[in-house]
Amino acid sequence: MLELWLSRLNFLVFAFLFLWGLYFMITHHNLIKKLIGMYLLQTSIIFLFVTLGAKTGGTVPVVFDTGSIRPELYTNPLPTALMLTAIVVGVSTLGVSLSLAVRIYRHYHTLDEDEIARSPE
Repeated sequence: MLELWLSRLNFLVFAFLFLWGLYFMITHHNLIKKLIGMYLLQTSIIFLFVTLGAKTGGTVPVVFDTGSIRPELYTNPLPTALMLTAIVVGVSTLGVSLSLAVRIYRHYHTLDEDEIARSPE
């Protein structure tokens, strides 16, 4: 059984990062800690897709000789391209969220969501 789990180490790392990020988002009331949890969730999903798209012994899908194409020799570039897009979107989302957190802190002088909800404004 241990051999099976170790052969699927990428799924264990994904589950650990995903659950850790979910834990941060659910249990912490600080907005920055929630953003860290969100980023861990995004990172875990990107990690899962990249590891699922990898192929042992695969090569870049650039074909020079169109006479004998064997698709099993090539790695699918689509998961990697989509995850590059997801990384850009994730970094942009994090940047906007951090700037909003700065504005919230300047206005409410706290980043605790319970105190912000109790605020009269």
